[in-house]
Amino acid sequence: MTRLASTPTRDDAVAAEAVRAGDQAAFSALAERHRRELQVHCYRMLGSLEDAEDQVQETFLRAWRNRAGFEGRAPFRAWLYRIATNACLDALARAPRPAAAPPADGGPPVEVSWLEPYPDHLLEGVAPSEEGPEALTVAKETIELAYLVAIQHLPPRPRAVLIMRDVLGWSAKDTAELLDTTVAGVNSALQRARGALKRHLPERRLEWEAGADPSEGERELVRRYVEATERRDAEAVAVMMREDARFAMPPQPGVWTGPRAIVDAWIEGGFVAPEFGDLRSVAST
Repeated sequence: MTRLASTPTRDDAVAAEAVRAGDQAAFSALAERHRRELQVHCYRMLGSLEDAEDQVQETFLRAWRNRAGFEGRAPFRAWLYRIATNACLDALARAPRPAAAPPADGGPPVEVSWLEPYPDHLLEGVAPSEEGPEALTVAKETIELAYLVAIQHLPPRPRAVLIMRDVLGWSAKDTAELLDTTVAGVNSALQRARGALKRHLPERRLEWEAGADPSEGERELVRRYVEATERRDAEAVAVMMREDARFAMPPQPGVWTGPRAIVDAWIEGGFVAPEFGDLRSVAST
């Protein structure tokens, strides 16, 4: 987890000096070092890459406008996270997200129409060292669509609490200060958020561990999936699916349940068309 630095660093002193000197260029250069991780943070809060980038820009504007509030006694990075979180909460208050549509079979709601995948290439360079504080800020299991769908069902403030405590590893005290609430309030919100998350995550997702190596069975399943995809063999892919499989392609509307419905939707969308003939898949683990 990404722990909050307990003591100011050299960067914090540089930022404080830039504030005192009114040096916007130096201040902005230091803030820019945190752009990508703040974008990932805002993406988790909002579920939209475009909206996340807007709020990162808003964060930098607010940071400079309110620079007098940063004196270097607390970490600059934590200060930026506080501004970014509140910018996202303000954005969600101005334009609340619509309720997710429940599937026809009465299962948990799965469609989050505004959700967009986070491009892998944007994660490059975010955490140059596994020892750095940003290393797990971009942990894949917390930006995959299954996780993003689940946390988008949480109200904004409990979502913020869950992200700060369980994803970034902040203490209850630091999270309470960030959200201008109490430690008891943070703990209560976290308990509710964790309960709601379990209801919305796929059952086996709760068993996944960060960095866990795939089993031989999982590797074989991936191999079969890759081969079937490259052959444009929708029926072979359907055989690999569980009966309760669900498919959605945010931000496109629609949720399909069950192998037959999913495969029919793929075929209708052109999966078996000749132009898919050059499709190549590569297993990344």
